[in-house]
Amino acid sequence: MPRRHEVMVDPAVPHDVASLLRDNPELLARIHEGWAPAHKRPRLIASWAGFTARLAVTGTAALAAVYGLALFAAGMYTPFVVIMTGAALLIVAVLVRGRPDAEVERRRALERHVHDASREYAGRYLLAGDLDEPARALMARTRTAVEGVMESRVNAEGLLDDARNAVMLPAQEWEIARLLAKLSELRAEHQEVVSEGVTPEVAAVAEPLAHALDSSNRAVLARVEALERYAGHVADAERAYRARSQIERLSARLPRYEELLAESGADESAVPELGRLSDDADRLEQALRDSVSSAHEAFRHLRG
Repeated sequence: MPRRHEVMVDPAVPHDVASLLRDNPELLARIHEGWAPAHKRPRLIASWAGFTARLAVTGTAALAAVYGLALFAAGMYTPFVVIMTGAALLIVAVLVRGRPDAEVERRRALERHVHDASREYAGRYLLAGDLDEPARALMARTRTAVEGVMESRVNAEGLLDDARNAVMLPAQEWEIARLLAKLSELRAEHQEVVSEGVTPEVAAVAEPLAHALDSSNRAVLARVEALERYAGHVADAERAYRARSQIERLSARLPRYEELLAESGADESAVPELGRLSDDADRLEQALRDSVSSAHEAFRHLRG
């Protein structure tokens, strides 16, 4: 299930902007609630204010040092130590503090950057909080199907149409997310109206609208199920691919097993399955070809 502030981004959004949005879900949630970063003070004013403050502290420390020397000359050693310690602490504070607002400025710069990106790419990203519970469940199923395909070995090895998968599947995932967000919004608005109680006249209007929502939900569900069917065929191919690889590894070791049997004088029937490895490999090769063929067929159906 997508976390409430997880960010879903249109794959057409530039990668660096998409990463910025995905990395700052809590900030985006605040922006959606109406928060905006404070306007940045002009750099010249901010720099002058910082310089003035440092100059004032340095001047105070210098006057304290002069006063301390006067106390020392007068033989008042205890006040001298107190005054000089204070002056030294002031100087150290000025040197160590450097740019006191550097971290704050970095945080504010990030907030402004995220805020600007959220406005520029409004409608091109969604928070999981934009989806209601049924929509989040469908989105979780969508993500599981897409990840199952994209992370499979058969896709990485190019047995599937990996190039088209890399383009089409994120686009399908975004389109489903976009439709689910619209469904969620309309369902919430519809429920808000009908929960107030409706007259027969209003019910006559509300019923076909509810039917439209249900029909749209079924259409989105069909998209999700098509993705899941494709992912299922890919999973079959993945199992066949893994099994074929394991059989090939065992077959490569077969001469060593036969050598061990001969040297030990053991009855060859002690390992009766060895002779079936080649047959098993052939069957798995066929199963892999069939699974990949089914996946390609499902892919074409998904595109249609």
